[in-house]
Amino acid sequence: MSLKVITRSHMLGIGGTKVLDTYLSDEHFSGIGFSFLATVERQRPTRRWSTLMEHEANFSFVKDRVRSKQELEGAYNFYWGKFYAWHLFDRRLKLQAGGLVNVSAGFIYNTANSNNPAQARLHLNLMPTGIATYHFQLFRRPVAARYELALPLAGIMFSPNYGQSYYEIFSRGNYDHNIVPTTFVSAPEWRHMLTLDAQLSSRLTLRVGYLGNMQQHKVNGLRQHVYTHRLLIGLTKRFSIIPHAL
Repeated sequence: MSLKVITRSHMLGIGGTKVLDTYLSDEHFSGIGFSFLATVERQRPTRRWSTLMEHEANFSFVKDRVRSKQELEGAYNFYWGKFYAWHLFDRRLKLQAGGLVNVSAGFIYNTANSNNPAQARLHLNLMPTGIATYHFQLFRRPVAARYELALPLAGIMFSPNYGQSYYEIFSRGNYDHNIVPTTFVSAPEWRHMLTLDAQLSSRLTLRVGYLGNMQQHKVNGLRQHVYTHRLLIGLTKRFSIIPHAL
C-alpha cells in the first residue's frame, strides 16, 4: 500500500465583522468576531490528487452605527473538496485546482426585535477553488506561503419570503419559495485565505495568516451580507501513515 501524508491544522482567529440582514433590520451592523478553523489535507506523494476538509466556526458581536442596537451572528461551515496539483520551479511552487462543497448553518439574532428577532442561515454551495503554495528559506529556516481562493458557482439556500414570519413557515406550514436555487449572481461570495508556515520541528509548524469571507445574497426580496476578516494563529502537524491492506 502506498504512503499517505496527512496535514492537520488548528487555528484561532479574531477580527472585524459586518452584518446586514433586511429581514431583521435595514441597519448596517459592525463589531468584533472570533473564529476556529480546522483543516485536514490528505495526499499520496505518488499521486496528483488530494482531499481537503475544513471546519470553520464563527461567532460575532455587532452593533448598529449609533451603537444602540446589537446583533449576535454565528455560523458553522464545512468544506470538502478534491484538488489536482502541479509542481513548478523544482517543486518550490505547488498549484492546485479543484472545487469545494460548502455546507453552512448559522443564525443572526437581533436583541432589539420582539417580532421575528432571529434569522436562520442555511445553504449548500459548490465553489471552484484554487490554491498556490510557495516554499522558500527565511533566516535559514523553511517557510511556506499559501493562498487559497474560493468563489461560488451554484447552490441552494433557505430563506423566508419578504414579510413572511417563521411562525407561518414552521407552525402553519405555509411554504412560499423558501428553498431557493442560487448562483454567483444572486449569492456572490469571496472567500480567501493567506497563511505563512514557519517550521518548528520535522512535524510541527507555526501557522499565521488572514482569512476573509465576504458572503452576500439577494433572494425573495431580502438582502443579507456577512463580511468577516480574521487574523489567524495556530499549529500545523504533518505525519505519514501506511494504510493496511484488508
